[in-house]
Amino acid sequence: MSRMYETIYIVKPELVDEESKALSTKVQEIITSLKGDIKRLEDWGVRKLAYPIQKLARGRYMYLRFDGEATMVAELERRLRIDDRVIRYQTVKLEKDVTPAAPAVQAPAPAEPAAEAVAAPAENE
Repeated sequence: MSRMYETIYIVKPELVDEESKALSTKVQEIITSLKGDIKRLEDWGVRKLAYPIQKLARGRYMYLRFDGEATMVAELERRLRIDDRVIRYQTVKLEKDVTPAAPAVQAPAPAEPAAEAVAAPAENE
């Protein structure tokens, strides 16, 4: 039974476009050779990392959504792990085909009137 997965992988930022496209093509070939179906592949560009990885402060984020089997995911992750150009990756199994929505902006709650502090007279006098 085929399931929906998404993988985000981060590659070294100094890769030129040809190397980045070659890596994306390699990833697509892995999925299609194992009877997977690619739904979406996006280059999110070079972004600042939350913390340094392999002494790198930036990385190129790639987003991939696909259908396939668990064995295909294991093989994809194995090949990403041994590729020196990839610094991090994570694959998540999706329950259904969902489109990530932008977080809703909530209107600020109406301010409550400040309770006035009334000083009680001191009883020591």
